[in-house]
Order: sequence, then C-alpha cells, then structure tokens
Amino acid sequence: MAQTNGVSKAPEPQKLKILMLHGYTQSGPLFHAKTRSLEKLLIKSLKPLVPTLSYPTAPIRLLPADIPGYVGEESNETDAWGWWKRETGGDKYLGLEEGLDKIGDAIREMGGIDGVVGFSQGAAAAGFVAALLQPGRREAFEKQTEKNRDVFPFPKSWVDLPALHPEGLKFAVMYSGFATPNVLYKSFYQPKINCETLHFIGSLDSVVEENRSLALANGCEDGKVIHHPGGHFVPVGKEMGGVLVGFLRDCLAEKKEEEESVEDMDVPF
Repeated sequence: MAQTNGVSKAPEPQKLKILMLHGYTQSGPLFHAKTRSLEKLLIKSLKPLVPTLSYPTAPIRLLPADIPGYVGEESNETDAWGWWKRETGGDKYLGLEEGLDKIGDAIREMGGIDGVVGFSQGAAAAGFVAALLQPGRREAFEKQTEKNRDVFPFPKSWVDLPALHPEGLKFAVMYSGFATPNVLYKSFYQPKINCETLHFIGSLDSVVEENRSLALANGCEDGKVIHHPGGHFVPVGKEMGGVLVGFLRDCLAEKKEEEESVEDMDVPF
C-alpha cells in the first residue's frame, strides 16, 4: 500500500476500459440506455475491477431514405447514425474510413481499451477494431495492398493505436454481428482475429441472418457462439448476462495468468 507523508494510501482501483459500439440507426446515448442493465451487472460482477464504458456516436448522420421503414417527413433531421453506409445494390462500405476515425478518437480518449462490445453494425465494427489492434495486422494490410491497390488500406488515423495495445485486445463481444463478404476488406480477417471473442446470435433475428454472424465467428481463431431465443437486440436478461460475465472473467483470468508467468520467468537480463 502506497504511503504519503507516513499515511497509508489505498491503491487506485484498476479500470476495465470497454468500448461500446451501437448499431445502425442508433446513437451512443440510445445504446447506453438499452444496455444500462448490462453495465450495472458488469460493475457489480467484475470487482475489484472497475468497468468503464464509453459510448461514442457514429459520425454519419443518416437521412430518412437511409433508414428501413422510416415513417415521417423526408425533410426531418434524424438522430440516427451509422459507422458507414452500404452502397446501393452492392457490398462496399461508404464512409468506413470516417467511421474508423471516430472510433480511433474514442480509443485515444480512453488511453487505450481492454475490450470492445458491439451490436449489429457496431458488432461488425467491433470485429474491425479487434483486427486493427492485433499485433502484425498493419503488415498484413500492407501485403494485401501490394497485391491489390484497391483493397481497403490500414487507416492512417490508427497508426499510433497498436502501440497502446502491444498484445492486442483482451476480448471482443459481438451481438448480431456480421462479416463483410467483399474481398476489399479481407485484410480484417486474414489472418484470423486472435483475441478472445464471444458472438451472440438471436434465433429469431430477421435482420442479420445466422450465416452472416457465423461468418464473423469463423473469421476469429476461437470464436465462441451463443444462441439466444430472441430477435435483433442485445439480450440483457439474467441468463445471457451471466454468459457475458463468465466469458469476461475467463478472459481476464487468462490474461492475469499470462502476466504472472512472465513475471516469474528467470530471464538473463
């Protein structure tokens, strides 16, 4: 225990920094409201760690025409946002660089993160985050770019971020996530994402088909898949919340064991 002027001072509690990425048409505050019970559960269940969650809002304001089933005046300004927009009739992501810039700023503001949680488009983005912070990923992007100048390049605004995460992320959690099939983005999945990942799939999800979510799980070295008996939403009930807590405890315990084993090594320096 640290001492100041002879008086014992309790150590600062260790934060567990988690980036929370909302879905298409949502916002950071809306996603926070929808997952507040999960936040409370994590704070209660992961002591002595102090979960600190950040909920940025995507940078692309969506037009009424961009929102499926929108009801209202076409001239209305929406509070609906996206990390990118898919091109009409194709699978190219318009504005992805801008979306990643905003996510990178959020990570920088937190001084780095331990993990990421995302829903729907935010879950796909969470996969991008886990990939971009993986050691050696920038070199993988550069190799693909040498073969094909049209592939999506490693984002310039992320060049400094891997240094904040020398071992990559501790975990990534995806609710109703998906992988992009477009070969322009293959560098995100080759090599496979190697941090611990948990993928929640709703058996009644009519927005993101199961095979798309499984494609994201298959793009990870050890993607754990959990099915819940619901649709396109983040399940915050006791059972699925318990699954999340158990997964995070396992991830954090493994990282702690790795750190302790390194500290105990008899190294010649």
